[in-house]
Amino acid sequence: MSVTLDLPDDAVERLAAEAARRGTELADVIAALAAQLPPAGRPVGRRLAFVAAGASASGITPKMDELLADGFGRD
Repeated sequence: MSVTLDLPDDAVERLAAEAARRGTELADVIAALAAQLPPAGRPVGRRLAFVAAGASASGITPKMDELLADGFGRD
């Protein structure tokens, strides 16, 4: 497939330099970079795996303020 790109001069220079370094064509460098992109339709970004951290009604979480206050009075 043929594609025409309109890139800033500095981007073209960096791509051309990388192609020369690899001893390959500019199109090969662009294809290699594109191959590193996530598949189309795949969500991008990170999702945090915790929700409401520290909001537990069990364990020591509800007593944390009391435990900290008690501990600061000791050496």
